[in-house]
Amino acid sequence: MLLERQTQLEQLDGLLAEAARGRGRVAALAGEAGAGKSALVEAFLAGVADGTRILRSACEDLSIPDPLGPLYDLAREAQWAMPRAIDDRQGGRLPLFSDALAVFETKARPTLLVIEDLHWADDATLDFVRFLGRRIANTHILLLLTARTDRSEGQMRVRRALGEIPSGGIARIEVPLLSEAAVLSLAKAAGRDGAAIYRATAGNAFFVTELLSAESETALPASVRDAVVARAERLSPGARSMLDAVSVFPRRADAWALTGLCGVASAGQLAECVSNGLLDDLGDGYAFRHEIARHAVEMMLTTSHRRAFNQRALSALLDKGGAPIARLVHHAVEAHNLEAVRQFAPIAAREASRLGAHRDAAGYCEVALRHADALPRDERAALYEQYAFECHLIARIDEAIGAQEQARALRQALGDTLKEGDSLRWLSRLAYLQGDRQAADRFGAEAVALLETVPPSAELAMAYSNLSQLAMLAERLDETLALGARAIELAERLDRPDVLCHALNNVGASEQWLDLASSRLHLSRSLEIALEGNFQEHAARAFTNSACGEMNQLCYAEAQTFLDRGIDYCVENDLATWRDYMRGVRAQLLLRQGLWNDAAAEALEVITNDQATPLVRYPALVALVKLRLRRGDPAAAPLLAEMTRFLERGTELQRLLAYAAILAEQAWIGEAEKAEALRLIDLAASLAPAPAVFAELASWRMLLVPDSDPGDTTGMAAPYRLLLAGNWRDAASAWADLGAPYERALALAQGDEPAQREALEILEALGARPVAQHVRDIMRRNGVIRIARGPRQTTRANGAGLTQRQMEVLQLIERGFSNKRIAEHLTISPKTVDHHVSAVLGKLDAVSRGQATAAARDSGLL
Repeated sequence: MLLERQTQLEQLDGLLAEAARGRGRVAALAGEAGAGKSALVEAFLAGVADGTRILRSACEDLSIPDPLGPLYDLAREAQWAMPRAIDDRQGGRLPLFSDALAVFETKARPTLLVIEDLHWADDATLDFVRFLGRRIANTHILLLLTARTDRSEGQMRVRRALGEIPSGGIARIEVPLLSEAAVLSLAKAAGRDGAAIYRATAGNAFFVTELLSAESETALPASVRDAVVARAERLSPGARSMLDAVSVFPRRADAWALTGLCGVASAGQLAECVSNGLLDDLGDGYAFRHEIARHAVEMMLTTSHRRAFNQRALSALLDKGGAPIARLVHHAVEAHNLEAVRQFAPIAAREASRLGAHRDAAGYCEVALRHADALPRDERAALYEQYAFECHLIARIDEAIGAQEQARALRQALGDTLKEGDSLRWLSRLAYLQGDRQAADRFGAEAVALLETVPPSAELAMAYSNLSQLAMLAERLDETLALGARAIELAERLDRPDVLCHALNNVGASEQWLDLASSRLHLSRSLEIALEGNFQEHAARAFTNSACGEMNQLCYAEAQTFLDRGIDYCVENDLATWRDYMRGVRAQLLLRQGLWNDAAAEALEVITNDQATPLVRYPALVALVKLRLRRGDPAAAPLLAEMTRFLERGTELQRLLAYAAILAEQAWIGEAEKAEALRLIDLAASLAPAPAVFAELASWRMLLVPDSDPGDTTGMAAPYRLLLAGNWRDAASAWADLGAPYERALALAQGDEPAQREALEILEALGARPVAQHVRDIMRRNGVIRIARGPRQTTRANGAGLTQRQMEVLQLIERGFSNKRIAEHLTISPKTVDHHVSAVLGKLDAVSRGQATAAARDSGLL
């Protein structure tokens, strides 16, 4: 009987009952290793009513995960020919996942899907969980997951994947350690010292079980590992050898495989392992009772024994045939069989990439490259190219650049001009993603120069499009259009729709300043081609540039639509780089709409992602720096310094525009040097290809130098044009129509006394206290009297506008939780907690946690 698990069992029963009524959910059981998650699953399954279809699977602790391994398990149990479905869908994940959903959903009865040990999952499996979680609400499916709560990279990826499932579609269920009372109860029944066992185990269920089974009552093992090893040492030599053989198989060892390892497997030796509580008899195979125990026994093997057992396992799998490629690579690596690694790792990499498990594909490439010296140079070059491609997809840009440089050197040595030119084009792209604009320009020009020495090719068309993209990003419109036209002509002639949609994107993005209708047409066609051809990265870029174009035109509803569609598309296709870039843009849109707390939360999701490159972080930095500066938050300083460092690696107009606007705003309220702000504004003006590009900075220049010439306002959006013409009233009205309260307040601040008083109200409501104070100073200089001083602290606390997550953090602060305990309680990273605590203190105008809770109590928040 399980102790202290009744609440969890009742929750699971309720969720399954809901699924039976057509309201499916994801149930995520989380607890530390050995807490009893698997035992809880077994107890739940034992009580499931007849008529429920149960399909079980688990992830394995392989050196590199098996792509979609759990889904293959579920498919076998459902008698679904998944390999054939993969071939029919040509490796497309979304169609495959849709097929899986159709197989698992049977309205006649509920389906219980179980995936254990999700912390060992590959990226493609996490994508399937995310896919199903976003569609499960109207099904008869309960997806039951188990995962550890450690701080491993795998668990952090699980946390991110589950975080992208709608909150109403997932139930998180904690599996806590056993209480002292429960341990005392178990120990009493076994006639053991419960207090000593609790002190040793802290309530870890597996450790408790091991100690209760230990022979010695006086000297308790110091760790789970010691307890398992002590139990293993009680076995006969033959049974111990059998246990060692089983230990090299993650998850389970099939009976036929053990025969290959040990000859005719002795039923008596295996029975001895089972009777001693070390193995479970699964009927057609054997498994350790817990992965902790397997790992402990495996780690006791000498290097030579471990390699020998793994070589025998590899031979048995090859003799049997049909083994997953991931298992072959795992045993080849553990056996140190370099020939097998070179044979199977590249195949595994291609298969993982085909299924969208790009992190695992990169891992297989790494394994293959460690032992690739014996391969021909062209095969090594191809491996480096694939490794670079996979690394770039998972935002490991430094490794991608290193691999692509190796590939280029090999192609150069082979005299392969076409491939060398393509390597240079890739280096240009990777350098840009890393934030090195100068290197991007250099590599891009070298690629075109080299590829123009050989007959016209798709590689040359893409190199032209790459230079067109770089020109577009720098707002060099004529150059963008000329290079884009070359790329389009060549792509159409060679029938390369992937290159065509890339080039159309560049042209459409530049045309927003020249011909808006043509811009939208070209961007729409680019997106259509990308979606139809499943060119995922091109589709993400089309969503991004379409959204940014609409933002620049102040068409916020259209921008919102593109951002929402684009982010959903990236989530579904595991395009983390483009997802985070668009989240930063969406944070800027939320800021413009006056939804400052939502903007901060959106931006923080990107800023706290350690994998995000400087380029990807930049839009989120823009939003968060503006927000913090307007609220007087000193935490803006390090983020602004990061923006400064980014620009030092190459001045690009679209980045410069945002940076100069921030410095101009600081200078206006007296927190930055006016001369430096004006210098940057003049620099941007010299680079702007059309007046419309410069509209926001022209407005800031007029605020800094009121008598300055507004210049040519042709093509500028209406609010900017009106403001530069001195018509603050209509400009404020235009901003109001657009739903942009802060910009409306800035326009009103340039008006008469009633308008300035209205501006103050808006700024105070937004929490822009330093800006509000500057407006008061302007009013005083103009002789205005009886100016409101702003709300008292308690009023500010009431109107603090804490997000739901920040309220949760505040409540835990009030309970005395440390940042580490808050992170564990909310299953978020400690760095994210640091940002939330900083935001709570800033919004409550508090300098300490104690002041924050006191202000919250005074205002009724707590």
